[in-house]
Amino acid sequence: MSAVAHPDLILRGGLVTTLDPSNPAASAVAITDGAFTAVGSDREVMALAGPQTRVVDLKGRRVLPGLIDNHLHLIRGGLNFNMELRWDGVRSLADAMAMLKRQVAVTPPPQWVRVVGGFTEHQFAEKRLPTLEELNAVAPDTPVFLLHLYDRALLNAAALRAVGYTRDTPEPPGGSILRDAAGNPTGLLLAKPNAAILYATLAKGPKLPFEYQVNSTRHFMRELNRLGVTGAIDAGGGFQNYPEDYRVVQTLAEAGQLTVRLAYNLFTQKPKAEKEDFLAWTTSSRYKQGDDYFRHNGAGEMLVFSAADFEDFRQPRPDMAPEMEGELEGVVRVLAENRWPWRLHATYDETISRALDVFERVNQDIPLQGLNWFFDHAETISEASIDRIAALGGGIAIQHRMAYQGEYFVERYGHGAAAATPPVARMLEKGVPVSAGTDATRVASYNPWVAISWLVTGRTVGGMQLTPRRNCLDRETALRMWTEKVTWFSNEEGRKGHIQVGQLADLIVPDRDVLACAEAEIADTVSDLTVVGGKVVYAAGLFAALDETPPPPAMPDWSPVRTFKGYGAWGERPVQAEAVVAREASAPCGCAMSCGLHGHAHATAWSSQAPVSDLKSFWGALGCACWAV
Repeated sequence: MSAVAHPDLILRGGLVTTLDPSNPAASAVAITDGAFTAVGSDREVMALAGPQTRVVDLKGRRVLPGLIDNHLHLIRGGLNFNMELRWDGVRSLADAMAMLKRQVAVTPPPQWVRVVGGFTEHQFAEKRLPTLEELNAVAPDTPVFLLHLYDRALLNAAALRAVGYTRDTPEPPGGSILRDAAGNPTGLLLAKPNAAILYATLAKGPKLPFEYQVNSTRHFMRELNRLGVTGAIDAGGGFQNYPEDYRVVQTLAEAGQLTVRLAYNLFTQKPKAEKEDFLAWTTSSRYKQGDDYFRHNGAGEMLVFSAADFEDFRQPRPDMAPEMEGELEGVVRVLAENRWPWRLHATYDETISRALDVFERVNQDIPLQGLNWFFDHAETISEASIDRIAALGGGIAIQHRMAYQGEYFVERYGHGAAAATPPVARMLEKGVPVSAGTDATRVASYNPWVAISWLVTGRTVGGMQLTPRRNCLDRETALRMWTEKVTWFSNEEGRKGHIQVGQLADLIVPDRDVLACAEAEIADTVSDLTVVGGKVVYAAGLFAALDETPPPPAMPDWSPVRTFKGYGAWGERPVQAEAVVAREASAPCGCAMSCGLHGHAHATAWSSQAPVSDLKSFWGALGCACWAV
């Protein structure tokens, strides 16, 4: 422990899981100038306090290093977050459609209502998507665009009119516009086999003005902080152009308003002109340029379009074009010569093995060791490919896409094939660098605890036991996949990922002890206190008084974020809201009449509605003395 006088902040009285092998547990930490300067016992750390040191009593709560998402489309997601109605974590289609109806009512023309990924039909009790008829009934005049994973999009009639799709619209390459008997588009778009038609259609919608995009990005980061995310590697994205679409996050970085540390990769945008993109970018940008909050992290996840095998498991595995190797080699040589790391989207081993042929050929001329390059996703990677990656000094970044698409994978390939898809435990056994993330916001949700739950339980969000227990991870290993192990992928080993003297002071206090709670509760975790660089960026519950710098209200005023907030529509929780009303109404009750059933909690009965599942509430609502008050 390092003795540094007068820290800015001390957290004491906790169960601190540091993930530092040399000092695995502590009860207190001190933070000075954004870094940990002491990690030890309450007595040791409190001895450093000065008159200006802020001290927070953790009251026995578990403390963890901040979570780092290895693959998040934060920059693109931030530009659009305030426009999106999120169905992430909503458990029934009926609730989702009620949300949609409410949002339609407040969305002004010509704006759209967009549900852009992060959910699967299997999470709903009804186990289905809405029909086009249901969308049109809820929104006859307001355009609605609903993206389900990367396999399909549903557009109501108003959205079809807005994008101009008619019977004369030609069939797009790589996708399908479903039509009725008369040849008119029905509103269903299918990705066959890639998502180009889905991306292109979504891109036709209105965009937020710059100042609203700044506000939107702040709210997206705030939602990530609420879930315990303190860092991420941004994987670029379709229709996300550099440097134009990076102005918002650059503006926030310069203003000191980033609350998620961000390492960003550059994603090519021009099919057949990818090499030209990277030649220009390696001239104008420098690897690692930036600081601990916003820094350049190399190329990808798209290097060349001919190597992109989109993961729609409802469709047969796509074969990459014969020109893939030549185009990929041209780009990889540019990157290797400039010592830029890269990440490459690859779902199937057939794609990975062909890419490895290219990497091995380049390695003969330009050694790749030390570049920290890696594959993303790698659901069906073979042991032979894992060994080849290890030999070249590469890594594998996995995400929880199977938690959202596992049912479709099993339908096509069977439970046996899904037992190690991806083979995370085997990757770890072989010693290759491996870390975890989400691939949010479109193909899966941004909630890290859903991803951690999937690693630990092997279950999809729909409840299917996808991975047998022998291939699941223990909780500490899963947490390391979200903290220390991510740092290799951004070349920041030793800088963050542990609660350790000298490392960046990023930590979280979850609302439950995720190392001891029931497995079924892991996915429902949120953070009650999130600290980035020694600054409180989110606080709730016991620590709510520390939440001093929330962003201004979401813009525009019709934004779904104002009502529903984010994951699981946490801003709208009727049962909890009623409980708050009941407490507030009954607490000051000074009446002389106490109900034999409810005591002075008259509001409990006032808010009861019949029929209900709780028979005591039912009979109380009909006949209790509360109704005489």
